[in-house]
Amino acid sequence: MNMHDRGGTVFCVAAALTCTLTGVASAQERVTLEEAIARAVQRGARLAEVNARRAGAEAGEFGAAAARMPVVSVAGGYTRTNHVEEFGIALPGQPLRLIYPDVPDNIRSRLDLQWPIYTGGRTAALEAVARAEKNALTEDLEALLADLRLEVTRAFWAAVTARETERVVSRAVQRMDVHVAALRVRLEQGLIPPNEVTSAEAQRSRQHLLAIEARNNRLVSDADLRRLIGGSGDLVPAADLGTATFIKGTGTSPSENRPENAPVPAEKVAVPLEKVAVTQRAELRGFEQRLRASRGREEGVRSTSKPQVAAVAGLDYARPNPRIFPRAARWEDSWDVGVNVAWTLWDGGRRKAEQAEAAAATRAVRARMTELERQIAFEVQQRELELDSSRAAITAAEDGVRSALETQRVLGERYRAGVATSTDVLDAEGALLQAELERTRALANQHLATARLARAAGR
Repeated sequence: MNMHDRGGTVFCVAAALTCTLTGVASAQERVTLEEAIARAVQRGARLAEVNARRAGAEAGEFGAAAARMPVVSVAGGYTRTNHVEEFGIALPGQPLRLIYPDVPDNIRSRLDLQWPIYTGGRTAALEAVARAEKNALTEDLEALLADLRLEVTRAFWAAVTARETERVVSRAVQRMDVHVAALRVRLEQGLIPPNEVTSAEAQRSRQHLLAIEARNNRLVSDADLRRLIGGSGDLVPAADLGTATFIKGTGTSPSENRPENAPVPAEKVAVPLEKVAVTQRAELRGFEQRLRASRGREEGVRSTSKPQVAAVAGLDYARPNPRIFPRAARWEDSWDVGVNVAWTLWDGGRRKAEQAEAAAATRAVRARMTELERQIAFEVQQRELELDSSRAAITAAEDGVRSALETQRVLGERYRAGVATSTDVLDAEGALLQAELERTRALANQHLATARLARAAGR
């Protein structure tokens, strides 16, 4: 087979592969980053768990507020007693008047009302605790949403990167196939020694291995994305690695008051962004609500040292009614109204222990808030520096690709002129492949660094 036949075969295979991939791509589902995040939010099991806990907290808040309202209850019962000897008084000229009749069937019913009048602030404290817990779970939900957005963003750009890596390696394999075919023709013509062909074939085999690894990485990335957003078919991320994204209003974009690729002084950028992060991070707001809840528990424990006052009332309807004398086997009603006062004078140290426990919990929450604020400040600075590094890496990678392309072109021309060896061409091909892969990784790292900075800033 001559050079033209082999070259034609390679191009035909490439064309067939391209047509096949095009046909498959047309049957695949394209999804944008925003669509992926929306789908992940809809099917997130952890979000459903926090939503359920938040619904329970709302019910708890309603229950704490209901403690201010009166409690109305109904009670009833039936008692069968043994027969007793009736007791009565017989007056002259009058029939026997029973004082204690024999009534073995005793039926009673009571409508009871209890209304707390004064609880020493316990009811208000417990209501504040329940409200703070609900608000804390709301902030937990917001933080979980932010984590989910970051996770989907990571998986999305990982899938995009895997596809771009596969494309870069596939293009290098095609170039190497053409080069090997040309070397074989020259070997048949006796123009080169056999070792140049074997060296090229060895490099082509390594690139084929890279192509297999790139394909497997793409399949794993797609599976990870499907795990997060659902779907059973093939998902194609509708995005380009070359699309730059920035955090607006933070001074981190190259176009914001500084030349492109110029270094960003951390002391001028991180400080205002840290302040924004402290006010916008849902985790910190959740701790603030838990701090309020802890203080409310302290107040609730202190309220037990005060008297508890409640109004009570009741309506009895019984046969016989024990409040009416003499007893009679008939239905009669009676009522009562009163005020109950309870004041715990000594409880063996229980209240003191509960106060110490609540105060310790408050100090623990406050300490965790302080640590979280420091962590947020560090994370913002770290993510900003990572973003600057990723942009510098993109510039370096672009320069590397341009240099590798120019080196490949020059060595190709020198090889065709007979003043360069096949080894030089192979080295140039390998350098070009590595430069393109480094550019792909740099672009992907820029997108991930942007997403991580947005998460650190609470956006």
